[in-house]
Amino acid sequence: MLDLIRGNPLALFVSNGSPEAGPFATHLPVIQDPEWTGEWSDDLSGGRLLGHMNRANPHWKALESGSVNLLTFTGPHGYVSPTVYQVTPAAPTWNFTSVHVHGVVEKIEGIENTLEVVKSTVRTYEGAFGDGWDMSESLDYFRKIVPAVGAFRIKVTGAEGMFKLSQEQPDEVQDRVRDSFGGRECTRHQATAKLMSKLP
Repeated sequence: MLDLIRGNPLALFVSNGSPEAGPFATHLPVIQDPEWTGEWSDDLSGGRLLGHMNRANPHWKALESGSVNLLTFTGPHGYVSPTVYQVTPAAPTWNFTSVHVHGVVEKIEGIENTLEVVKSTVRTYEGAFGDGWDMSESLDYFRKIVPAVGAFRIKVTGAEGMFKLSQEQPDEVQDRVRDSFGGRECTRHQATAKLMSKLP
């Protein structure tokens, strides 16, 4: 689950709204809180995550510290055509991976604390996905835009992972699905094939 979260950190953040407004959902980047030095448990409970969004977003205004919220992370996925099964009758399906993280939200107060969340997010993503960009010359710019940013911490209470990767099929069918995905130009299918090879 941690590998999926770290490799696919753009989460769908979902919060209950009022009966009139309904639920709120915002896509946003999420990182592990660098100040948290604990060990991740099997269900991720006890861990801490950080995120941020635009304060003009109605979701931010509705967000309450102490409330339980949901972060949904989507990993590799792809359509499985019945042609790869080489049997009839058959039915198509969709292989997919996801992690649902539940946790208690804490709004982070103060410009400097919010700036630290933004800087930590940059460090995390430049290290994992970037080209080593040095943010030092942009910190004055960060300070200008940070008042419009709302940062929060999630204290994780639990998580569920779903890895539906043709495990119910015989080994030879799993191999055909993986080979089919790996041979496509779509990088999403290729990533699913790699994950199928990684998992038992």
